[in-house]
Amino acid sequence: MSTVFKIQQLTKFYGPIHALNNVSIDIPKGSIFGLLGPNGSGKTTMLGIIMNITIATSGTVLFNDTPLTADGRKKIGTLLETPNFYHYLSAYDNLKITATIKGIKNPDIDGVLKQVNLYERRFSKFQTFSLGMKQRLAIATCLLGDPEVMIFDEPTNGLDPVGINEIRNLIKSLAKNGKTIVMASHLLDEVEKVCTHVAILKKGNLLVQGGINQIMNQDDMIELNASNHDLLLETVRQIPHYIKHEITDNGNIMVYVKQGTVDTEGINQLCFKNGIVLNTLSLKTESLENIFIGLTS
Repeated sequence: MSTVFKIQQLTKFYGPIHALNNVSIDIPKGSIFGLLGPNGSGKTTMLGIIMNITIATSGTVLFNDTPLTADGRKKIGTLLETPNFYHYLSAYDNLKITATIKGIKNPDIDGVLKQVNLYERRFSKFQTFSLGMKQRLAIATCLLGDPEVMIFDEPTNGLDPVGINEIRNLIKSLAKNGKTIVMASHLLDEVEKVCTHVAILKKGNLLVQGGINQIMNQDDMIELNASNHDLLLETVRQIPHYIKHEITDNGNIMVYVKQGTVDTEGINQLCFKNGIVLNTLSLKTESLENIFIGLTS
C-alpha cells in the first residue's frame, strides 16, 4: 500500500515543553488513520505540522513523497475546528460563500451536499440543523474542491449517539470512495469501529502504530469460574497453549492462550476430567480501550 503522508523524525518544542519527540509515522493511502493519545500527547500539534500551520522544530513531512507545497495543500481538506457558518443562510449558500473564500471555481455544491446526505435540506437555514447535520455541513466544506485527503480533529466531539453514528457512517463512505482520512480522537470505541490504522502517542512519544487488526492481534482470552476455585487455578496451567492467567475483579479467572488456539470443548473436558464443573466459560476479546490504557498508563 502506497503512503500518502510520510512523517519522519518529527520534533516540536514549545519553549521547555516537548510536544513531539522524534516521531515517525507512515499514513497509507486510502486508509482511515486514527491518531490517539491522552490530552497533551501531541495529536493536534502533529495535525498542525502536517498542514503547515505549525512549524516543526525538526523533522520532515512528505505528501505523496514530496514536501508539501501550496498546490499540495489544495488536495487536503481540513476540519481542525468548526467553521463559522451564517445561521440565517441555507446550507447551499453557506457552502457557496466558503467556496468563494477558498477560491474554488465552479464548485460542485450539489454533489458535496449529496455526499454528506444533506441535499434534501440544501435550502434549509443552518439554524434549523441538528448538531450532527451541522457537523456534516462542516465536513462538506472540506469536500469542496474534491480533496484527496481529509484531516479531522475530534470530528464527533460534542455529538449525541445519533450524530456520532452519522459521522461514523459518513467517514466510512468517504474512505470507500477513495479518500484518505486522518482523524485525531479520544473516543476509542469510535476509532475501533471506524479506523483501519492507528498511532498511539503519549507525551509526544510514539508508542505504537500499524493496522488496527495488527494492533488488536492479542492473545485469546477465556474467562472461567467454578465452585472449586483453588482446583481450577491448578488446572488452568494444563490448558493447551497456556500463556498466563489473572484474577478478574469479579473473582473469575482470565486465562490467556496463543491466538487462534482456543478449544472450549477441550477446556470443558479437561476441567471435568479433573473433577471441576465450570459455571463460567466465555471467550473474551481485547478492546482498543484496554490496549490504549495498558500503553498509556
